[in-house]
Amino acid sequence: MIIRERERTAVSGGLFLLCVLGTLGGATFGGVSAAQAHDVGQVVGMLVLGTLALVALAGLFIVNPNEGRVLQLFGRYVGTVKAPGLRWTNPFYSKGRISLRVRSFETERLKVNDLDGNPIEIAAVVVWRVVDTAEAMFHVDDYQKFVRVQSEAALRNLATRYPYDLHDDAQISLRGHTAVIADHLKVEIQERLAQAGVQVIESRITALAYAQEIAHAMLQRQQAGAIIAARSLIVQGAVGMVERALKMLSANKIVERDEERKAQMVSNLLVVLCGERGTQPVLNAGTIYP
Repeated sequence: MIIRERERTAVSGGLFLLCVLGTLGGATFGGVSAAQAHDVGQVVGMLVLGTLALVALAGLFIVNPNEGRVLQLFGRYVGTVKAPGLRWTNPFYSKGRISLRVRSFETERLKVNDLDGNPIEIAAVVVWRVVDTAEAMFHVDDYQKFVRVQSEAALRNLATRYPYDLHDDAQISLRGHTAVIADHLKVEIQERLAQAGVQVIESRITALAYAQEIAHAMLQRQQAGAIIAARSLIVQGAVGMVERALKMLSANKIVERDEERKAQMVSNLLVVLCGERGTQPVLNAGTIYP
């Protein structure tokens, strides 16, 4: 059975409290006067009136800002009072308290396998609030525990659908596309918590790393990838510099070289430009050709 929230208004408790206190005072004074006059009927009437006033006091309750009071009458949902202040309603209503404030929590550091099967450790923070008090109270057993369990389940499921890292920016990875991953995580958590009357305001990945048993190997892999990328950039730049140097030498007719000597010059320039250490110049006073 689906139960939706129905907002209910309640009488201002301040005015009602004054009325009840006045009734109690009048009943006490009337009872004492009747007892002195030995009027048993009036004494009984004053006792009944005082008892009803005391029972009516049970209907007073306080609603704090950003809080809801769920009213029930013998197990039947009556409505939710959200207007803050001292309020009064039927004294036989039970009044469950539910906070409507924005809350957040951080999941535990979960150990899961990513899309490539690599074990990783991941955690996230979830910002949420209750928007439907009836669903939060009656659709789940403990809505706060439900939020935690379902958020961790959504985080596990998300981590298994994406790889930890990719060198191709066209594909989504956990480490390379944090904003996209956060949006996907928010949508998945919201789908799971909609039935509990909870709205997910924000979700973010707060911790992401390879598991300890493969962290060292993956670090070496990342370093190797960085070195390869840097070398590729160096070689690309060196080839361009050599090409421009040969064009300038040919255009200015500084040195006339055949194909073999050009090949040797290209080799020497690439060694100089791509080498990690500084090169030592060698003066050649002769020629390698007869």
